[in-house]
Formats: sequence, C-alpha cells, structure tokens
Amino acid sequence: MANIKFVKENKEAIAADGANLRLQAVQNGIDIYTFVGKMTNCGGYGQCGTCIVEIVEGAENLSPRTEFETRKLKKKPENYRLACQTIVNGPISVNTKP
Repeated sequence: MANIKFVKENKEAIAADGANLRLQAVQNGIDIYTFVGKMTNCGGYGQCGTCIVEIVEGAENLSPRTEFETRKLKKKPENYRLACQTIVNGPISVNTKP
C-alpha cells in the first residue's frame, strides 16, 4: 500500500501500489491545477503538462519520468513530476501547485 501525503492540504490518501498520482489526488478532493490548468488540462492523458507537483519525500517510490515528462519538465527541478504520468509504489509526500 502507498501512503500519499499532500503537504499543503494536510491530507493523506491510501492507495494500492501502482496507483496513478493524479487519479488519487482527484479521488481525494485534492486540487492539483492552477487557475489556467483548471480550464486547459487534458484530463490526465499526458498531453498538457498542467498537473505539475513537487515530490518532497519518497521519490524512490515512484515510476521513472516518462519521455513526455522529461521534455515538459526539462527546466524544472528533478523532484517535479506530472501527476498524470506518475505511478506510486510506496509512501510519498507531495506539494501541489509548486
């Protein structure tokens, strides 16, 4: 089981290993989009790059960055991920809207 802590919201979610980070955030009422992202997001299909999150702890428990993430996040720190492309396999702490 993966324990996902959303730092800014002071909420925790429990998910099965292999869960999608964006889907878990949405299912637990966590808003991961900025104002513009709310209107332009692709719904989790990895096309827009608006679901950026910062991994505070537990990066080793995530899937590797996808090719799309590498392109979209090339000027961002290594601990930034696209929630829709991130698979969780253990406990993590996340900052939304970094």
